[in-house]
Amino acid sequence: MGTILIPAYEPDERLLELIRQLKKTSPDRLVIVDDGSGEAYRPIFEAAKVAGCTVLRHEINRGKGCALKTGFRYLLESGEPGGVVCADSDGQHLPADIMRVAEAVRGPGRRIVLGSRRFAGKVPLRSRFGNTVTRTVFSLSSGTRIYDTQTGLRGFSSNLLEWLCEVPGERFEYEMNMLLNSAREEMSVEELWINTVYLNRNRSSHFRPFADSYRIYLPILRFSGSSILSAGLDFALLFLLQGLGAGLVFSVAGARICSAIANYTMNRKFVFTPRAGLGFRAGGLTRGIDSGRDAAKAYRSMARYFLLVLLVMLLNMGWMHLFHETIGIPLFAAKLLTEVSLFVFSFWAQRKFVY
Repeated sequence: MGTILIPAYEPDERLLELIRQLKKTSPDRLVIVDDGSGEAYRPIFEAAKVAGCTVLRHEINRGKGCALKTGFRYLLESGEPGGVVCADSDGQHLPADIMRVAEAVRGPGRRIVLGSRRFAGKVPLRSRFGNTVTRTVFSLSSGTRIYDTQTGLRGFSSNLLEWLCEVPGERFEYEMNMLLNSAREEMSVEELWINTVYLNRNRSSHFRPFADSYRIYLPILRFSGSSILSAGLDFALLFLLQGLGAGLVFSVAGARICSAIANYTMNRKFVFTPRAGLGFRAGGLTRGIDSGRDAAKAYRSMARYFLLVLLVMLLNMGWMHLFHETIGIPLFAAKLLTEVSLFVFSFWAQRKFVY
């Protein structure tokens, strides 16, 4: 027997209907987390208790990520056996699909199972567009393909509960960070096709398009910022060395080495960190880690980073020679074209192999 975990913020009767249907068909425990819904919604949660659910409560709204982690900690501390399936409270996950994910997660080993939607039929434009963008960003940033990165129907084996509590994030970005960290640690993620259900054009969603999108894409924005600053330094040094009469190869190499040192420092401190959701935590690299192991990991990541720098520098020089000296593109335009071409490759390689 496992657990079905449902975070809920200001739910309506659809939560109680979902509970009734699950109680008829599922032997699993039901744990509901009231994420600060307030007194007006207390009767719904009391009805959930009467129906046999365990109800956990936040005094204030803390976000979906916090609600999920409250549920995971409860299961971890209570020693409840079996895997856990997370589902939304608005009735958009059908009981039959929840049961299929629960069954799939019961296998051996560390298992992550996603209930993925095909987005067929009448799907709200913002949902279709949002998932396409997020899927593309996730693929570029992790090197892993997942069709539905925004699904709330997710199953986990019980041996992942501690890991789930350590993934950073408090609101909707937690679910993206979860996938980014699973890709970083090379965990196997299985996708099961489920029904695509949008009730009332998804108006019940508490997703805040601007604030929550910012949180989800923040790791990419951080990387872009560090890359822009490093590229600015690279540009300035390139033109400085060229102005001093240095050859193209020396100018490119000298500028690249200096900007690479700056870029590595910024990425390690501000981009690929636990707070950014892309962090140095594989195998338990957390706040209480031994400083010697942390230093050893830093040295390994530094060695891999500068091997990547060497590869990118060779590509940079080759493309600069092609664009500027062979084709005759002006130096500034050739440099800009080269940097844009290498940006996506550099992010993917750092995310996949360096940090």
